[in-house]
Amino acid sequence: MHASSVDLSARAGTAPAESRYHRYHIEVQPAEDIVALPSRFRVQVRRHRLAWLILKEIVHYRGRKDVVVSRPCVYGVFSGPVGGFAPREHLCVGCLRCTTQYPEIVQIHRNPERARLGDSYFTPDHVDAVCYEARTGNIPVRGAGYRGSFGGPGWDGMWTDMSEIVRPTRDGIHGREYISTVVDIGEKPPFLEFDETGLPCGLEPRVLSAALPMLLDLPPRSAVMDRLVAVLARTAREVDTLALLPLRIVRERGLRGPEVIPVLAPAEVGALQELAFEPAMAELTAWDEVAYREAVARLPATIIGLRLAFAAGLRDTLGAALEAGVRVFHLTADYQGRGADGRFVLDWIREVHGWLVASGRRDEVTLLGSGGIALAEHVPKAIICGLDAVALDTPILVALQAKMLSECTDPETSRVELPDFEPAWGVQRLKNLLGAWRDQLLEVLGAMGMREVRRLRGETGRAMFQAEAEREAFQGIAGYGDG
Repeated sequence: MHASSVDLSARAGTAPAESRYHRYHIEVQPAEDIVALPSRFRVQVRRHRLAWLILKEIVHYRGRKDVVVSRPCVYGVFSGPVGGFAPREHLCVGCLRCTTQYPEIVQIHRNPERARLGDSYFTPDHVDAVCYEARTGNIPVRGAGYRGSFGGPGWDGMWTDMSEIVRPTRDGIHGREYISTVVDIGEKPPFLEFDETGLPCGLEPRVLSAALPMLLDLPPRSAVMDRLVAVLARTAREVDTLALLPLRIVRERGLRGPEVIPVLAPAEVGALQELAFEPAMAELTAWDEVAYREAVARLPATIIGLRLAFAAGLRDTLGAALEAGVRVFHLTADYQGRGADGRFVLDWIREVHGWLVASGRRDEVTLLGSGGIALAEHVPKAIICGLDAVALDTPILVALQAKMLSECTDPETSRVELPDFEPAWGVQRLKNLLGAWRDQLLEVLGAMGMREVRRLRGETGRAMFQAEAEREAFQGIAGYGDG
């Protein structure tokens, strides 16, 4: 079979005749914050009472310095040069031991400045987790355990199967067994046809393989700048994934490479000839059959995908595009995971996936999705609902310490402010984030006994949905569903 495919890890002029196998790995290194995050807590010390306590202890303990200068905080909040007179608030974890032992001297309060991080969807806790992952490349684990809710709206209404039975034999993080995170994006015909000589004829598979099911999506209009665009393209190249960028930016900046995916409106199809390279894939932002066929004619070796919003009439548009030959669909919600009708992206993905399965076309197409992805756990959940891969938007900005100046809902109206950073720092931050998210994806796959992420697509049997579980348990009971 002469299947046409593009491997993003293959670089022109870099593949020797005798190449050695290299296990896929994202190199993580510390990349410290350049903008200090507000501390989680404010430590208020009554200094005159602290001074009086120290004087009493000097007398009581007869000047024993080791006892007098000791402080009750094991996290070092009061271990600075002048102790409790200038507490180090960034070290406080809110254990409240100091307040319990000396309530008349120390009080701990939540820092109101921290509550202003992110927006109503990308909460301060989400910002804290993403910044930690981007800073260290590690999975955020707290000794106090999970402090969040066990159910709720959005992705919190979905639970994944994390069976400990299979875990010892399926561990991709520690190297006991390799788990693949490679995804195939492209055109996959339902069957192959061969001529009388045994050679394939008709449609053949044409895919490109990305090492991660996490792509880098378009930045919002207010954040488009040379540094950010360069960071996205370089990061995609170094981790073997894809960066989706506006055609105008790709053309003006002279970007090129199989990792660069131009995104263009149907009216811009003519500008494809001005590119300095033939991209492996391109996306149209709206359905226009004439523009699609023109793009295919201009770039016959390029996979032409279609970017569509979760909105009314989506099925009709998908059906028309399928009949015309489109096989890659990028479905988008707003940054807070809502479609045009207000439904959450989880329900939209399941509906589209189920419709394609029922029509017998699911294996022919690739479904990408973006919008509402804020934490690492949302990636496997979106794939379980039916996506092949997700495209990250706001997590990229948060990892680069962008400040949200208003509610971030869509690329046109969202206002964000990026700090002044070096491109190398930005690339490392994104590599750390993707490395940490990949490790958490491997945790999910390992706990399910799966050896590749492609098998996770649409595996709703590996998940439970809160609304369905409650309906099954309480349907028919008086009071259920009221309001």
